[in-house]
Amino acid sequence: MPPIPTPRPLGPEPTRLFVFGCGYSADRFVRELPEDEISGVTTRSAEKAKSFAAHGLSPFLFDGTRPGEGIDEALAETTHLLVSVAPGEAGDPVLRHHGETIGARMPRLRWIGYLSTVGVYGDHDGAWVDETATLRPVSMRSRQRVEAEADWLLLARRRGTPLSILRLSGIYGPGRNAFENLRAGKARRLVKPDQVFNRIHVADIAGALRLLAARCENAIVNVTDDEPAPPQDVVAFAARIGGFDLPPEVDFDSADLTPMARSFYGENKRVRNERLKSLGYEFFFPTFREGLEALKP
Repeated sequence: MPPIPTPRPLGPEPTRLFVFGCGYSADRFVRELPEDEISGVTTRSAEKAKSFAAHGLSPFLFDGTRPGEGIDEALAETTHLLVSVAPGEAGDPVLRHHGETIGARMPRLRWIGYLSTVGVYGDHDGAWVDETATLRPVSMRSRQRVEAEADWLLLARRRGTPLSILRLSGIYGPGRNAFENLRAGKARRLVKPDQVFNRIHVADIAGALRLLAARCENAIVNVTDDEPAPPQDVVAFAARIGGFDLPPEVDFDSADLTPMARSFYGENKRVRNERLKSLGYEFFFPTFREGLEALKP
């Protein structure tokens, strides 16, 4: 796996980034920026807050149930805002508790980034979709994402601030990949005829964020790889190059799955990424093959 690049500024103008929900994807982006460009990050965990502080960041606790102490003050100095918090039944927690500040009391704000999901497209029977496709969310979490996207678009229009909505496909990378499942004996080759999924390496999420944030792009973009593929093919490829035994095939209809896991298979589509490429982005890992080759044990 290539090392995380040496931190470098987003651009010539001074930047202060605040991140709501500094989890797996957002953390990768943050680690590629100089510490003095980060005005704050939020986490639900006190232990993670200590870890962020030990790395020179300013952490804030925010669990989505109430405003986070000190967050509004940090937002006042923020130029770039990244939101990586999932909505719930009551809507987007960031907007619910800090929307008034974001909407009217951030004089330096130049760009908003929102990490969404390709789940907003729902089921298209395996057809290709791009950012202009009709949204057909199937699951409750996908419907909530559609509503959250609309709320962020409305806020951005009202205050005249560029907003990038990044629709992410299945995320993988260090510590979160098929090799980890094979090593733990949890990998399964679930087979559902004609089912495909797109994927995206976390390094390409960080790369796309850098491009969009540096340019203060106002766009909705799919951040996804070039090759939607059956999930069993990905497991088989990882087993072969990693030297693992090939798990047996399991018929989807008879598989023992949680309701959430089964719901992912109810949304079948092939997601295009031409819009992101048209902005000049070049993928580190265009398909799962390059990504897994870089991650193999």
